[in-house]
Amino acid sequence: MRIILLNQAFYPDHAATAQHAHDLAKYLVAQGHDVAVVASRSIYGSKGAALPKRETIDGIQVHRVGKSIFGKASIIARLIDFALFYLLALFKVMTLKRPDVIVPFSTPPFIALVGWMLKTVKRCKSVYWVMDLYPDVPIAFGIMKPNALSARLLEKIHRFCFNHSDRSVVLGRCMRDRLIGKGIPPEKIALINPWADIDELQPLPRDENPLRKEWGLEGKLVVMYSGNLGLAHDIDTLRGAMEKLKTREDIRFVFVGGGKLMTQLQTYCQEHSLNNAVFKPYQPREAIRASLSLADLHLISQAEKMTGLLVPSKLYGIMASGRASVFVGREEAEVALVLKETGSGQVVPVGDVDALNHAITSLADDTQACQRMGKAARDAMTTTYDRRHACAAWERLLTQCVSGHKPDLADNTHQNADVSKPDEPVQAHGTKP
Repeated sequence: MRIILLNQAFYPDHAATAQHAHDLAKYLVAQGHDVAVVASRSIYGSKGAALPKRETIDGIQVHRVGKSIFGKASIIARLIDFALFYLLALFKVMTLKRPDVIVPFSTPPFIALVGWMLKTVKRCKSVYWVMDLYPDVPIAFGIMKPNALSARLLEKIHRFCFNHSDRSVVLGRCMRDRLIGKGIPPEKIALINPWADIDELQPLPRDENPLRKEWGLEGKLVVMYSGNLGLAHDIDTLRGAMEKLKTREDIRFVFVGGGKLMTQLQTYCQEHSLNNAVFKPYQPREAIRASLSLADLHLISQAEKMTGLLVPSKLYGIMASGRASVFVGREEAEVALVLKETGSGQVVPVGDVDALNHAITSLADDTQACQRMGKAARDAMTTTYDRRHACAAWERLLTQCVSGHKPDLADNTHQNADVSKPDEPVQAHGTKP
């Protein structure tokens, strides 16, 4: 098959969508497919054109267009940058050799329209990879009013994207339920979870982790939050638990990453003399194994209103590292479902500080139970959620679309994917945890 992946970010960009695009493209090339990528010349969120227009990476033909003029200066500025990328990306895919299938992501929003145009002109298939839902996300953030003319127009555009794609791939059951609730036919929706690489992210024993000494955490039980902590997350529950546990000298909260709420939380800890928290920046790719394995217990947070609009991918890196998790969010969220099904963590409601406090202290006081959950997490990654399983499901889905094979609704997840084909060697590249 000839396949085009269309996304604003691609390797060596640090964005999660760039990492997943690179992983999938490498896998497809290793299986003998002809893969091209159309992406931006800018690093996501940054100004300027830092990347070459054309190069070959791991056998992938990478075509980059345009540049970000404004970065993240404002919403209007980002819209202008998006519009420029839409136009240049459309021109580029139209000039490339006809693909059998194009896979537009949801970055930027509604780029699936380019997939529809290519499908219409060149009679190829289009599979929409849905990373988040628009205009649902800005509505949830309060940026748009649900009944505003602009929101209604964008909703119609997004439904058009779904209805005119051959398939749409979602990241979790909560997201699939949202789309079915919008009237998208279930047979047009496929579920393929995000992933991590079990070869790259292997558990590192506690006493072999250099970061324990480097970060002054020897003899401490480490409760970690890794990655972006922004508007899609909840910090009030985390902050409440930190307050309740401030006298526990054996427990340290470690926050690795960034984001608007991360900055707010660090300021709060300084102003209220909360000395049980350590803040560190994003770690380079080569340090991720040590960083994720540093934790005895990981925290994952999602604001209730974001359930089904986004699916946190950080869970799978945590599971690959063989660590337990506590998820602060709704029980129907994909993260909560995976933790319960695999026995690799606990779920507490947003706002229930006492429940989070109990979850942390019970696992701190019963380290064997915590370790059992971590082992269950690693086992589940090995059998179900590893990169190879997910990428094999993607290959199978694309093959079905191109061949016209009708999908089996009972097999609408990557858990039963065929991974018998040989895979390529794993190559590390930069990303955020």
